[in-house]
Amino acid sequence: MVFEEKIIMNGEPEDEEEEEEEEEEDMVDPLETMRLKCAETEHCVHTQERLEDCETRVGSRSSTAEDCTEELFDFLHARDHCVSHKLFHSVK
Repeated sequence: MVFEEKIIMNGEPEDEEEEEEEEEEDMVDPLETMRLKCAETEHCVHTQERLEDCETRVGSRSSTAEDCTEELFDFLHARDHCVSHKLFHSVK
Protein backbone atom coordinates (compact mmCIF):
# COMPACT_ATOMS: atom_id res chain seq x y z
CA MET A 1 0.00 0.00 0.00
CA VAL A 2 2.79 2.43 0.89
CA PHE A 3 4.63 1.53 -2.31
CA GLU A 4 1.51 2.31 -4.38
CA GLU A 5 1.16 5.69 -2.66
CA LYS A 6 4.79 6.56 -3.48
CA ILE A 7 4.25 5.72 -7.16
CA ILE A 8 1.21 7.95 -7.30
CA MET A 9 2.98 10.78 -5.44
CA ASN A 10 6.00 10.67 -7.80
CA GLY A 11 3.79 11.83 -10.69
CA GLU A 12 2.45 15.34 -11.18
CA PRO A 13 1.55 17.37 -8.11
CA GLU A 14 -1.91 16.74 -6.71
CA ASP A 15 -2.93 20.39 -7.08
CA GLU A 16 -2.84 20.18 -10.87
CA GLU A 17 -4.93 17.02 -10.83
CA GLU A 18 -7.56 18.77 -8.73
CA GLU A 19 -7.64 21.70 -11.17
CA GLU A 20 -8.14 19.33 -14.11
CA GLU A 21 -11.02 17.62 -12.31
CA GLU A 22 -12.67 21.00 -11.63
CA GLU A 23 -12.36 21.94 -15.31
CA GLU A 24 -13.95 18.65 -16.35
CA GLU A 25 -16.87 19.23 -13.96
CA ASP A 26 -17.56 22.64 -15.53
CA MET A 27 -17.88 21.15 -19.01
CA VAL A 28 -21.46 20.47 -20.13
CA ASP A 29 -22.31 17.81 -22.67
CA PRO A 30 -24.25 19.50 -25.51
CA LEU A 31 -26.05 16.21 -26.24
CA GLU A 32 -27.60 16.13 -22.77
CA THR A 33 -28.61 19.80 -23.04
CA MET A 34 -30.31 19.20 -26.40
CA ARG A 35 -32.06 16.08 -25.10
CA LEU A 36 -33.55 18.07 -22.22
CA LYS A 37 -34.72 20.82 -24.57
CA CYS A 38 -36.17 18.37 -27.08
CA ALA A 39 -37.98 16.42 -24.36
CA GLU A 40 -40.02 19.58 -23.76
CA THR A 41 -41.34 19.82 -27.34
CA GLU A 42 -44.99 19.02 -28.01
CA HIS A 43 -44.43 15.71 -29.79
CA CYS A 44 -41.96 14.46 -27.16
CA VAL A 45 -44.26 15.49 -24.31
CA HIS A 46 -47.07 13.54 -25.95
CA THR A 47 -44.99 10.38 -26.34
CA GLN A 48 -43.64 10.75 -22.80
CA GLU A 49 -47.21 10.98 -21.46
CA ARG A 50 -48.08 7.77 -23.32
CA LEU A 51 -45.02 6.11 -21.76
CA GLU A 52 -45.97 7.28 -18.26
CA ASP A 53 -49.57 6.10 -18.74
CA CYS A 54 -48.29 2.69 -19.80
CA GLU A 55 -45.93 2.49 -16.83
CA THR A 56 -48.78 3.38 -14.47
CA ARG A 57 -51.07 0.79 -16.07
CA VAL A 58 -48.45 -1.96 -15.96
CA GLY A 59 -47.37 -1.05 -12.44
CA SER A 60 -50.93 -1.21 -11.13
CA ARG A 61 -51.36 -4.85 -12.18
CA SER A 62 -49.97 -7.69 -10.13
CA SER A 63 -49.48 -9.99 -13.10
CA THR A 64 -49.28 -8.90 -16.73
CA ALA A 65 -47.41 -9.81 -19.88
CA GLU A 66 -47.58 -6.21 -21.11
CA ASP A 67 -44.48 -4.07 -21.07
CA CYS A 68 -43.89 -0.51 -22.24
CA THR A 69 -41.14 -1.20 -24.78
CA GLU A 70 -43.05 0.27 -27.72
CA GLU A 71 -43.88 3.46 -25.82
CA LEU A 72 -40.29 3.82 -24.65
CA PHE A 73 -38.95 3.41 -28.18
CA ASP A 74 -41.49 5.93 -29.49
CA PHE A 75 -40.35 8.51 -26.93
CA LEU A 76 -36.64 7.91 -27.53
CA HIS A 77 -37.15 8.06 -31.29
CA ALA A 78 -39.05 11.36 -31.08
CA ARG A 79 -36.46 12.91 -28.76
CA ASP A 80 -33.47 11.71 -30.78
CA HIS A 81 -35.08 12.84 -34.04
CA CYS A 82 -35.38 16.34 -32.59
CA VAL A 83 -31.81 16.24 -31.29
CA SER A 84 -30.41 15.10 -34.62
CA HIS A 85 -31.66 18.25 -36.33
CA LYS A 86 -30.23 20.63 -33.71
CA LEU A 87 -27.10 19.06 -32.27
CA PHE A 88 -24.63 19.44 -35.11
CA HIS A 89 -25.39 23.11 -35.55
CA SER A 90 -24.02 23.75 -32.07
CA VAL A 91 -20.94 21.52 -32.29
CA LYS A 92 -17.76 23.35 -33.17
